[in-house]
Amino acid sequence: MEFSTEFDARIGHGDVALAARDVELLRAIDDHGSINAAATALGRSYSRAQQRIVELEGAFGDLVERKRGGSGGGGSRLTDDARSLLSRYDRLRAEFGGVAETAETVLAGRVVEREGELATVETAAGTVRALVPPNGDEVRLTLRADAVTLQSPSRSPDADRTSARNRLQGTVLTIDAGETVALVTVDVGGEVELSALVTTESVERLNLHRGTPVVASFKATATRGVPSA
Repeated sequence: MEFSTEFDARIGHGDVALAARDVELLRAIDDHGSINAAATALGRSYSRAQQRIVELEGAFGDLVERKRGGSGGGGSRLTDDARSLLSRYDRLRAEFGGVAETAETVLAGRVVEREGELATVETAAGTVRALVPPNGDEVRLTLRADAVTLQSPSRSPDADRTSARNRLQGTVLTIDAGETVALVTVDVGGEVELSALVTTESVERLNLHRGTPVVASFKATATRGVPSA
């Protein structure tokens, strides 16, 4: 898995990550009995679907058992390893969903510039771009933990090279790890604690612990503002 950790319910192995689109393909193969029929049902190219299966199998082992045509016709079915991988993904999604519903960061700030629905907001943690209503300059911004990417400062791309234009530097305060995901709180200054939801594998790969310096990145469109009361 990469050293950045934007959580999107994915299971990484080396340079390959199983994501929702791959799970959809595997389950369609299970439902329709062949890669060709699965690709057709999903409106995808057969050659691209076949290529993706090969990529996934290079990382996770045999996932699809293929049977060539004959008197009974050909087809494909999932292996036991594929079903175990799908079960692991389902557990990841379930744990992720329970945490993501409750974990969010709230930032108070003042609008200093507007550009359509987007605005630049000065907060105690720094300048943040966000979606805000047209009325009022004092706003409260909310950001879900699953929308935050954590990266090592040495690996974090320049702001103009990524769609996640908001970048706040800080240090790890706490790590609350479950079986597959972890809720990480980061001190980003101004007495603000930012929450980020990452995989436990990413915690290990980034060597996250209390005091680890990180860069928290998130998209302006993931940051919502409402007028302060």
